[in-house]
Amino acid sequence: MTGSTKGTKDTDDYAPHPHIGGRTAALRALAAWRGAASGAPDTPRVVVLTGGSGSGRSRLLTGFLMLCEPEFRKQLPLDEMDPSTVPPELPAPAVPAADGLTAAQVLWLLADHYELNAISTAEVFAELAALDEPVTVVVPDVDRAGPVRAAGEPARLVREVLTPLAATESVRLVAEVPRPLAAELASGLADVVPPGTVQVIDLDEPEWADPEGLVLHAQAALNPEFGAPELPFTVDPAARLALGAAIGRRAGTSPLVVELAAHCVLMAPEGFDPADENQLPTSVGEALDLHARRLGADPQTLRLMLAPLAVAEADGIPVHLWARLASAVAGRDMGQAMADGMLLAGPFLQLVEQEADAEAGEAGEDGEDGQSDSGRTLVRLLHPAVGDEIRAGLPNIRAAQTQIAVALLEAVPEQDWGRADPYVRDHIAGHTLEAGLLPQLLTDPGLFVHADPVPLRAAIEAVPTEELGAPARTYLRTAPLLTRTQAHATLRAALLETAFVEDGLPEYADAIHGRLGLELPWRTLWSLPVPGVSAVTVGSLPRPDGPAVPVAVLAVPADTPGARPVGETDGERSGEENEAGRTAVLVQRLAGLSALGETDLDPGQIMRPSGEERAAAPLGLSRGADYLRVWDRANQEVVAALISDVPFTAADLSPDGILVIATERGAKALLIRPATSAIAS
Repeated sequence: MTGSTKGTKDTDDYAPHPHIGGRTAALRALAAWRGAASGAPDTPRVVVLTGGSGSGRSRLLTGFLMLCEPEFRKQLPLDEMDPSTVPPELPAPAVPAADGLTAAQVLWLLADHYELNAISTAEVFAELAALDEPVTVVVPDVDRAGPVRAAGEPARLVREVLTPLAATESVRLVAEVPRPLAAELASGLADVVPPGTVQVIDLDEPEWADPEGLVLHAQAALNPEFGAPELPFTVDPAARLALGAAIGRRAGTSPLVVELAAHCVLMAPEGFDPADENQLPTSVGEALDLHARRLGADPQTLRLMLAPLAVAEADGIPVHLWARLASAVAGRDMGQAMADGMLLAGPFLQLVEQEADAEAGEAGEDGEDGQSDSGRTLVRLLHPAVGDEIRAGLPNIRAAQTQIAVALLEAVPEQDWGRADPYVRDHIAGHTLEAGLLPQLLTDPGLFVHADPVPLRAAIEAVPTEELGAPARTYLRTAPLLTRTQAHATLRAALLETAFVEDGLPEYADAIHGRLGLELPWRTLWSLPVPGVSAVTVGSLPRPDGPAVPVAVLAVPADTPGARPVGETDGERSGEENEAGRTAVLVQRLAGLSALGETDLDPGQIMRPSGEERAAAPLGLSRGADYLRVWDRANQEVVAALISDVPFTAADLSPDGILVIATERGAKALLIRPATSAIAS
């Protein structure tokens, strides 16, 4: 299932692709795959682009997509390029980039691109197969899939999305996949697609490797015209060409090793002898060790400095946390080594400027280091392959992640997650997941409320359900609402508060009210896990010896424990006769679940608010299938919005602002706060 597409003409007379600068054989194969979409025969329908980390997969695919995108094509010298590397001009393929996304998100990006009406993943594949238009898909960055590094999302993407996509006869697919998963994808398709359907392009294999391109890359990196410093071996053309050839030769098939070799000698040229090829690396690990030794440093010190970045989540670690985490991994103070070691670590790093954090802005707090929320600097490794090398050298990944997790917890000011650095707040779950400690972390409602629900949900989903405590299971049930609505912290707190009460965890709801300092739009008064509630009404039960008792009346199946039968007249009048014709109600105190005390309670005695009383109430109620809005009649502003992961079956609002709602799981009552700040859905 592998093979190459050879050209028949020498490429010396053609201009190289300006972004790639080589990879002619691979570009020809990709161009042939693209051309087959317009009717060219005998070309593979599925191309799996792979190679070792640092082999240039992403760069090659980016260059190829430039040739497929009409606007980018206009900026390329197509007339000067090898025609066999230029695909025909066709509509751009769908490109659901996997970086940071779950497998399901990648699939739904594809569904959105083709404007499908599917409501399940199975329907997505079926509707794609039924489309009249060509289905041409390119999936880059499979190795970077998932919001949490240790959750195994790349493998899930291959198994749940790429394999069924590739097996769909009408789909033409290119996927950039790390080598172990590329082998799994190809072998998984061997028995379900005809021979010749799948082509594997492994950029480290001789037929696809590009040694000439590596030399050209090295020589360009050393050229002062492209930003290199003026040094004896960069300004002298002959010396530059010789050194570039040596770097490319030593790098084997890895563009990353070329890049690291050039960075190291240009950033710290002292002591470098361009005539000594033994000073040039043949691997990422050797690049680290040679650079450290040439600077008179212990290679292990460099690796310890980079260790936190090798296990970092998302876009990198805030600069102000780096030394703290390096010290945690090393088991000793690395502050001085970090301060003196920027030249040592520099060739292997990237700095990323991050925009202001929305949650920090909402909380109105600066970070513990005094940073404002106007933005900050993150540090990350130059390439994931550097992280692979560092992790491979750690004696115990779990131990390192445990040390980092402890350091991150210690960085939370007074254990107030609302004041925690965004990296700590949003990504400590990823570190504790790999440390095997995540279930122990999932007991703090402050973390549930303030952490970004996307990575937190992904991390929790990677833990076997039987290992999760009740609060974590409640969070997991509620998380789809949090991610779907992109809810801010106050809305997250409100949705979690009512979910905790619903799941029998009132102490967690009380903690949200008492400890987090957030003004929620409601307080959940009670919840009953009673299935089959078909209607709810509010009313009052007259007392001969005191004021009437506000109550909620729930229409339930007749066999519901504790239910009271009602007469046909009462049922018709109140709307409490259920669909099966059985009439029974549960009557609960509106403000709590304490017993009413009457054993002979007659539901017919309950008085409902009149239309005039409802119209005069300060709050009004609007209802959709899975959302409710309570609004202020005086100014028409929404004061509370409640969304649900299951449809609402009934709802009513008392004149004094107690909302009673029912779903398939039961009923609950919420006291709506007449807050000045609304929560919008």
